[in-house]
Amino acid sequence: MREPFTSRRADRADDPRPRRVRQRLYRLDTDQGSFAVKELNLVDRRWTYPVEDVFRFERAAFAAGIPMPEPISASHDTLVHRWVEGEKVPEAPVSSAYAFEIGEILGRIHALDAPWTHVSTEDPTSPDWPELAARAAATAQPWADELASHVETFLAIADFVDTCERPGPVVLTHRDIQPWNLLARKGRPVVLDWELSGMLDLSSELGSTALSLAKGPDFDDIKPAIFRSVLNGYVAGGGVLPPSGPSWFVFMIGGWLGHTRWNILRCLAGVEASTGPDLALSHESVRNGVRGLPDMFCRLPELEALLG
Repeated sequence: MREPFTSRRADRADDPRPRRVRQRLYRLDTDQGSFAVKELNLVDRRWTYPVEDVFRFERAAFAAGIPMPEPISASHDTLVHRWVEGEKVPEAPVSSAYAFEIGEILGRIHALDAPWTHVSTEDPTSPDWPELAARAAATAQPWADELASHVETFLAIADFVDTCERPGPVVLTHRDIQPWNLLARKGRPVVLDWELSGMLDLSSELGSTALSLAKGPDFDDIKPAIFRSVLNGYVAGGGVLPPSGPSWFVFMIGGWLGHTRWNILRCLAGVEASTGPDLALSHESVRNGVRGLPDMFCRLPELEALLG
């Protein structure tokens, strides 16, 4: 008799890149097919996870033909989707055709009529960067000098995140279409990991998505044609582009700022936490943020020029 299921850790379980709170992902093979079972890390989550809203949104997107794993079930700590084979998307500029199709997918997602009951609240961006730099120096953190040299820039970034005008409209969307949340199946996109779904200013969603697909790990090799392909696809998918401006990049900058600060606090604690990234990965995330965020912020005029 065939065993009812076998379970093994999936190849794409813990993304080694220090960007996210780690989740555990397993492949479950049954006589009903193969499934991806994800155990959510709720201890380190810095936001409320509206599981019922997200699951309804996923079901609506799948029913509308969005290329994604079929959502099977969801609870507060476990998600189950049908397993999808595909190739990982590297952190490098994608093809123009792939970028165009991502834009079309976003246009179709934003046209969905899915209910969303969760009301999120955003705390003001913390201005405690001088205090963090002082604590880093006092505890001899390996990145303390770099942080100290950029304190004024981090204060300016925090002020930008708090005061940047968002022109709207606000849409229900994925909020995290990045290379590490995509697969390529026969060269075409499959959108994974919908847990961050929610309401977001349209310009922020488009800017974050288009920029992530048009560049590599840093900002030295941005492909404007790929950036524009995402936007052209969005229009082809029925979307209307919002006004140009810095709001296209504020969500990406704000998310990176919060992630960097969270990892700084983990490093300042100086102990190996039982959940989330290990201390070495937190240090790497801090170094990446301390170097990359000022660079991105200084390039805002260059990034805005991508909007044409």
